[in-house]
Amino acid sequence: MEGREEEIREGAASACGDCGMKKQRTEKECRDLINRLSRIEGQIRGIRGMVEKDCYCTDILVQVAAANAALNSFNKKLLASHIRTCVADGIRKGNDEKIDELVELLQKLMK
Repeated sequence: MEGREEEIREGAASACGDCGMKKQRTEKECRDLINRLSRIEGQIRGIRGMVEKDCYCTDILVQVAAANAALNSFNKKLLASHIRTCVADGIRKGNDEKIDELVELLQKLMK
């Protein structure tokens, strides 16, 4: 599993967004985030299976709501970490642009 996590981390680092910035995470933090994403992935595969099996609409919708809640929980965890580390460190170093970056991020998340 450890080799796979490193492979995932390397792939994620090279596939960053447009900003080109990277974040070093602890092994525990990375493992927690990957575990959460793996569970969400499983939920999505389960939803696909339900569609393929012609399950009843409301049953599928309940599972989609659960997947959305799991993604929201993932976002909250990642956002809290971002504020505690990236944003706080930037402000401590006098980089007030981190505040603007956070405001812009929150605006995107609240669409």
